[in-house]
Amino acid sequence: MSFDAPSPRGRRSDAPRRTFENRRPAPEKGTYVIGMHPVLEALEAGKEFQRVLIQRDEKGERTGELLQALRQHHIPVQRVPREKLDRITRKNHQGVIAFLSPIAFQPLEELIARAYEAGEAPLFVMLDGVTDVRNLGAIARSAECFGATGLVIPTQGVAPIQEDAIKSSSGALVRLPVSRVESVAAAAEMMEANGITTYALTEKAAEPMTKIPVPRPACLVLGDEERGISSQVMAACSHRLFVPMAGQTASLNVSVAAGIALYHVLASNS
Repeated sequence: MSFDAPSPRGRRSDAPRRTFENRRPAPEKGTYVIGMHPVLEALEAGKEFQRVLIQRDEKGERTGELLQALRQHHIPVQRVPREKLDRITRKNHQGVIAFLSPIAFQPLEELIARAYEAGEAPLFVMLDGVTDVRNLGAIARSAECFGATGLVIPTQGVAPIQEDAIKSSSGALVRLPVSRVESVAAAAEMMEANGITTYALTEKAAEPMTKIPVPRPACLVLGDEERGISSQVMAACSHRLFVPMAGQTASLNVSVAAGIALYHVLASNS
């Protein structure tokens, strides 16, 4: 489906149409770093990256060095055509643009350890997807409101944490610790290994949430808006629950489901 506006009267039918992508404003200066060496320097200086765009056909030793460093820090990488980089900046980007993150990501192992050391029973919300920025922000807002220890997101396939996400979260993303992991399934296994029970929220579950208490330590796992939780992540979770509904609508918005589940955890531990 096209979202282009209809051509004005008298306009040539073969004239190129302006899409929303063409009209999208360029990112503000200061929110990104350009060039191979500056990006590597920023990474070594401990700067937090939201994601890094690398020209699709860019190869060579320096590119390989950068890719290895980005993988070690669990930073999302996108291979894009040069034209996309040129739309962001007219300067010599050398095929690399890194977007700075407005928050600092924290290792999952440290979040778990700190919670136990403080005498707390951890509560995590882990996302296997969720590509809408507003859903991500709303989930973070509910997680922070209901006292979650932290939010866990994958390196790839999730909405970026940027200004719109922070706005949608009412600032919760600034206050709530966030961990970025390479594998959600491996993170779920780590939770279980540390005594944190994982609960997959899925409409395919046999047990309604209202009949199963969710004591802390716990981790709620939610999936992509369209596909839900992947089979690999589902297999790594020890419990499956669904939110019971009385109406005829097929499913809830993922952020609404997250809020209901978090309240249920609060009620289970009161």
